[in-house]
Amino acid sequence: MHNGGFTYHGGRILTCDALQAAGLVHHGFSAKKNGTSSGVFTSLNLGVYTRDDAGAVEKNFSLFCEEAGVDVRALRSLHQVHSAKLITIAKAQTAEAEQTALSFPPQNLPEADGLMTNLPGVPLAVFYADCTPVLLLDPVQRVVAAVHSGWRGTVQKIAQHAVLAMHRQFGTKAEDVLVAMGPSLKQCHFEVDEDVYLEFLLHFGSAAEQFSVFRNGKYYIDTDALNVHSLLQTGVCEEHISICPLCTYCEKDLFYSYRRDGETGRMCAMIELTV
Repeated sequence: MHNGGFTYHGGRILTCDALQAAGLVHHGFSAKKNGTSSGVFTSLNLGVYTRDDAGAVEKNFSLFCEEAGVDVRALRSLHQVHSAKLITIAKAQTAEAEQTALSFPPQNLPEADGLMTNLPGVPLAVFYADCTPVLLLDPVQRVVAAVHSGWRGTVQKIAQHAVLAMHRQFGTKAEDVLVAMGPSLKQCHFEVDEDVYLEFLLHFGSAAEQFSVFRNGKYYIDTDALNVHSLLQTGVCEEHISICPLCTYCEKDLFYSYRRDGETGRMCAMIELTV
């Protein structure tokens, strides 16, 4: 299946065609297929902070990483808190960066919502179940980032912060960056009350009005469009942004959705430099 520049062959992983074509990374956005979890977490639950059995989650990670071609023991991740904070993993290791090593169950992962590195062989992972996962690649300076952009992260423009941080720390030029925005809750089901809409209006102004619809007393927001809007402000080229059109709420057989199901599993978005 090819959908909006993304490919899915029916296994555990969707890939972005543009990132694949770059030939510099392993990457993937997990589906909920072909795992070992049961009940509300059926089946490839990669949520380390869910109430699922830690052994099942660990096995699911082994299956996911095997299909993605990365070493599960090298995975780095975070305790996501809907912030705009990013952590850099570079040659000069910090104690905070060392804490990002993933274990089952997780041990004192740092609170943040984005990771970046210029080191090959360091897979970066963020988790989602309706929020927008964003993977970024600078193929010139060879830098990658993984970002979790929920509605609060979108309001705080975390994807934009990631591009600016890549420039500040590694010399990335925005026009070189390739962006893959994975499956998420799309506008058809991104229903919010006025208080949340006003937050978007405060931070995005007329763009929030442009990319929102008012219907039956609720606002429906196109967070993909607003993430693109914030990325374009940094100089990222529109043609370098790939957006998966699949809605986590609508695609019940493929994805977990917190909005649809309440207690549920999590998908993982992962990217690793290979060279």
